[in-house]
Amino acid sequence: MIFLIWVVIMFKIFFCTSIVFFSLTSLVNATVVEFQTSQGPIQVNLFDQTTPNTVDNFLQYIDEQHYTNSVIHRVAPGFVVQGGGFTFEGNWPLTRLAANPSVINEPVYSNVKGTIAMAKLGDNPNSATDQWFFNLKDNNTGAADKGNLDLQNGGFTVFGQVIGDGMAIVGKIAGLTLCQDIPMTDYSSQNCSDLTTPGIENFVLINQIDIVDPSEVTDADLNPVKNTLITPTIDPTPTPDNVSSSGGGSFAWFTLLCLLSLSMRKLVIRS
Repeated sequence: MIFLIWVVIMFKIFFCTSIVFFSLTSLVNATVVEFQTSQGPIQVNLFDQTTPNTVDNFLQYIDEQHYTNSVIHRVAPGFVVQGGGFTFEGNWPLTRLAANPSVINEPVYSNVKGTIAMAKLGDNPNSATDQWFFNLKDNNTGAADKGNLDLQNGGFTVFGQVIGDGMAIVGKIAGLTLCQDIPMTDYSSQNCSDLTTPGIENFVLINQIDIVDPSEVTDADLNPVKNTLITPTIDPTPTPDNVSSSGGGSFAWFTLLCLLSLSMRKLVIRS
């Protein structure tokens, strides 16, 4: 009889441990995307579990080909490279792309060099739509009004990290000649002063953004810096409502029941 009880307990431990392991690993996902730009490719690993709403929003724009043939419309030297919201249709000024509804702010990670974050309207933390920017340096120090993006406007949502040689391309874009903050190629300062009509080839073009790796745990080797300067307005912990992998809620409940069952069994044995 004792042996039978021991076998049952060991089976429960093995089965529940397997469920716990599987449920935890299935909740850890990430996605690698590649920006195909006219200056070269930039790969970014997205933080789809800790900033799920922002990543879902970004991937929806990719699915809609919203960024295809858009242009990098702003460089602030030593600060950011920004894109996602404008296209060139043959004449100045640039044309604003129609954006989807805004997404809730998720200021979980810090705006350090090599990260990508969402742009938004001033004094409106939850106003991000389609525009994003690459951080050219650590923009997480000093006061909010001095460029500390971890504090300013509720904190700017970092939703991915540039990987590989991507920052070399970002730096190349940042070093181009600027015309009203827009990086240009083969377009002189005199052309800019005269507002000479450029061609599409004079802009930094986002040809398209592709998903190159939708596998689980693509961010295992990354160590993103947490934003410790602000309290998020939402709980960044994934829940059944915002986890991208299906069935997460059921696994979580089953795991809890398993653990409770084991705990009760231990109490019975000890008593």
